[in-house]
Amino acid sequence: MAGTAVLSLTLAACGSEDDSEPAAEDTPTASTSESSDAVAEEFTNDKCGNGTTSADTYKVGGILPLTGNLAYLGPPEIAGVGLAVSDINAAGGVAGADACHQILDSGDTTDLAVSTSSAGNLVNAKPSIVVGAASSSVTLNVVDTFTDAKIVQVSPANTAVDLSGYSDFFFRTAPPDGIQGAALGTLISSDGYSRIGFLVFSDTYGTGLRNAVQETVEASGGECTYGCKGDGNEFPAGQTTFSSDVSAVLATNPDAIVILAFDETKAIVPELVSQGWDMSKTYLTDGNTADYSKDFDEGTMEGAQGTIPGADASTDFKDRLQGWNQQVNGEELTDYAYAAESYDATILGALAAIKGGGSDPVTIQKNYAAVSGATDGEECTTFADCAALLEEGSEITYTGPSGIGPIDDENDPSSAFVGIYAYDAANKNIFSSTVEGNK
Repeated sequence: MAGTAVLSLTLAACGSEDDSEPAAEDTPTASTSESSDAVAEEFTNDKCGNGTTSADTYKVGGILPLTGNLAYLGPPEIAGVGLAVSDINAAGGVAGADACHQILDSGDTTDLAVSTSSAGNLVNAKPSIVVGAASSSVTLNVVDTFTDAKIVQVSPANTAVDLSGYSDFFFRTAPPDGIQGAALGTLISSDGYSRIGFLVFSDTYGTGLRNAVQETVEASGGECTYGCKGDGNEFPAGQTTFSSDVSAVLATNPDAIVILAFDETKAIVPELVSQGWDMSKTYLTDGNTADYSKDFDEGTMEGAQGTIPGADASTDFKDRLQGWNQQVNGEELTDYAYAAESYDATILGALAAIKGGGSDPVTIQKNYAAVSGATDGEECTTFADCAALLEEGSEITYTGPSGIGPIDDENDPSSAFVGIYAYDAANKNIFSSTVEGNK
């Protein structure tokens, strides 16, 4: 995206073979409110039985983080898939065929054998689509496996620029880093900072996002002081000590620092604090904009900001996710990151199956963009309403809780929202505003 995308930004106030769903963790964008209607509503947990295939079932595979440094994203993504499948079956299924889900572990980049094994198992299971992975680098490890098998893969969270147009069978409902990078770079510049240092790991996600942020800051007259594109200052994923890295970036006298990492952030932040850095001048992204109330002393993160792609979903949608998760897992869902994108990935696949007249992945691949609005159809917001229009022979534009625009010719959302979060004294990231970007 960097160098090729044109972004229109407006502020509006407001990265196992066990198919069990994990319990939610204490993570970002928590909500303690529950809708009595959502709690009363009956949901189903429609796991795929032995022998089910895309030949006679809308079978949703999942390659999502049950373990690893992105495991905090697993519960909301799984809830998004599970709720979507429940809604599809409540509306009569896909042209009378049942829907089901089979979630396997993606792990992370520290052990790619996990995702390799899960991808092989999912291919053998013959799903209609596969939702995942959360990590762009994990997807790059498995996307060829799914493409070679002609299985549709839809990531609800991948943002790496390298994945735009990668394969006819790879789609995503999360915006590429050009959108998030431009949003973050614009935020940094609007906050008055011009000398930007990066602490970035050598991961496709990290370097691609760094490039987009750097380009936006430089276009506004700023400069990169450390961790810049081409300088070779990236650190390896999984690194645990950062004294020399922090000393090096501070020596360049930046007025703001962007941390592009996953779980490594928990070691970077204390080192920044120990070396006297003002954490209110720190920026994070979706890989680490998490709730750190249990990790750092009170006030550590206060004033820092982060971005997470995706609209701030409605209270009703969050309550329904909460209701599904509580009925299935018996625990409160405290994080909603990429839940809407997971839900929409699943719903779009089902609608594509209806439009094409088959739940096999090749049929879904041919119709996935069309039901998202690529053919300028009639707008609809629920699976039931959209399915009814399709059965009447109408073209549709499904507009779901993620708020993305129609899928473009690179299988990316043509537009998307990016949420901006600010940290409070308890080290919790609190939603503050939304930026909308067009690819």
